Amino acid sequence: MQRVEATIFAASEPVTREVLARVVSKSCSIDLLIDDIREELRGRPYDLVAVAGGWKHLTRPAYADAIRCAVGGSERAVDLTQSEVLVLMCIGYFQPITRAELSSFFGKEISRDFIGHLRGAGLIASGPRSPTAGAPYTYVTTKEFLLEFGLDTLRDLPDFEALEDAGLLSKEKLLAGDIMQELAGAYANAGADMEE
Repeated sequence: MQRVEATIFAASEPVTREVLARVVSKSCSIDLLIDDIREELRGRPYDLVAVAGGWKHLTRPAYADAIRCAVGGSERAVDLTQSEVLVLMCIGYFQPITRAELSSFFGKEISRDFIGHLRGAGLIASGPRSPTAGAPYTYVTTKEFLLEFGLDTLRDLPDFEALEDAGLLSKEKLLAGDIMQELAGAYANAGADMEE
C-alpha cells in the first residue's frame, strides 16, 4: 500500500492502473489498495482522486482559499473566459468537431486564434480529419482537459440528457444554432438557483 501511495505522491501526472500493477504483485487488487489509502487519508487535507485515467493526490476543495492566500494564483491552472468554457463544453460533448461546426453552434465565427489559445493551453488537440468536403481538421479534448476539470474520463461529463431533463439545455436548439440563447437561459436559471 505504501509503495502505491509513494508512487502516486512522487508522480507529476496521474498514475495509471498499469503503472501501479508494476509496483505491486499481480495478485494485489489496485482498487482495494486505493480504497485503503483513501480511507487512511479521510481526515487529511488531501485525497487520492481518480482523474485523467489514473490517480493523483489533490488537495480537498475546502482548502482552496487557504492555498490561494498562501501561494497566490487563480483557482484554475488555466484562466478561461466564459466563451472558452462554452467552446470546450461543445468539444467535450460533440468531439471530434470542426471549427465550422463550432461556429454554427455559436452563430458566430470561432477564430483560428481562439482555437489556438485552447490548443496552446493543452486543453484540445487535432482529431481525425472530417470526411466532409475539404477534409477540415477536427478537435478533441485532451488529458489536460480532464485534469483541468477533475474528470477521470469523458463519461464523467454531466449526462447531456439529464441537462435536457433539468431544462438547462435543449439538443434541438443547440443543433439548430441557437446555443447562445439556450446557454444564456441556462446561466440565468443557474444564477437564480444560486441566489436562492
